[in-house]
Amino acid sequence: MKVVLFCGGLGTRLREYSETIPKPMVEIGYRPIIWHLMRYYAHFGHKEFILCLGYKGDYIKNYFLNYNECLSNNFTLSNGGKDIDLHTTDIEDWKITFVDTGINLNVGQRLAAVRPYLEGEEIFLANYADGLSDLDLNLYLDHFHQQNKIASFLAVQPSQSFHVVSLDPEDGLVNNIQSVGQSDLWINGGFFALRQEIFDYMQPGEELVLDPFQRLIEHKQLIAYRNPGFWACMDTLKEKMSFDDMYAKGHTPWALWESHPELSKNSTLPQGKKPRNIQTASKLAS
Repeated sequence: MKVVLFCGGLGTRLREYSETIPKPMVEIGYRPIIWHLMRYYAHFGHKEFILCLGYKGDYIKNYFLNYNECLSNNFTLSNGGKDIDLHTTDIEDWKITFVDTGINLNVGQRLAAVRPYLEGEEIFLANYADGLSDLDLNLYLDHFHQQNKIASFLAVQPSQSFHVVSLDPEDGLVNNIQSVGQSDLWINGGFFALRQEIFDYMQPGEELVLDPFQRLIEHKQLIAYRNPGFWACMDTLKEKMSFDDMYAKGHTPWALWESHPELSKNSTLPQGKKPRNIQTASKLAS
C-alpha cells in the first residue's frame, strides 16, 4: 500500500527546531523522525511513500537526494576508504514521491492535493509524520479489512502526565480525578487506513478529522483500533527530549525492525545477493 505522510506543517510548538528545519526532520539519534516512521512502514512491506511537502520542503528533498546508507547499515571499507560495500540497506527499495502541497494548507487539503498520485489504490495509509508507535500494523490492517469500513485510525492513550477530572456540570462538584493513564480516555494517534471513498466525504478546504470524519460517523463508516502499547509524538521540546532519552538508553519500542526482525521484509540483502558497492568515499560526501 502507498503511504501518505503529511510533513508540510509549520511545527510552531517545536519552535526551537522548526525555525531552521521542518518538524519531520528533527532527529532521533542520527536519523530524523520521518525516517523512523518510514522505516516502520517499510518493515511491514509498505515502501511506496508520498510526502506532502510544505514548510521547508526543500530540506526534506535534499536529505533524501543526498542520503547516506552507511549511517544506518553495516558495511566494509577497503582500498584506503575508496570502496565501501554495504551489507544491508534501508531505503534502496523505497519509492518516494515528493509533492509540494503548499505552506498553509491543512491535512485534508494536503490529502486532496495528492489524490492524483493515489489513483488505482483501493486502500492507502496516511500519517501525521510526527509520531511513532509499536503498533503491529498487520493486525491493524486485518481489523480494517474485517470491519470493511472507509476509514480507520489508531486510538491511543495520552502520554502526558495530566489528570482527568469528572465533575458535575451544574455546580462543578468533582466526582473523580485520576491520572490520564488510568482513565478510559483515548485520542486520535494518526496511523490512518483509508479507502478511496474517503474523498467522497471531503469538501474543499476541510480538515480531515473534523467535518469528513463526522460524515463518516453518521454513516457508520469510521472505526478506531486501540493500541495500549507505546505511542508518542514530537510536538514539543519536552517530547523531543523524551525521544532522545529513550534512544540514549536503547529503549526504542517503535523500532520493530530491530526488536521483531521476523516481521521484516527485505530489511537485509536477499540470500545470494552481493553487497552493493558504493565505489568511492567522495561519492558519500557529495
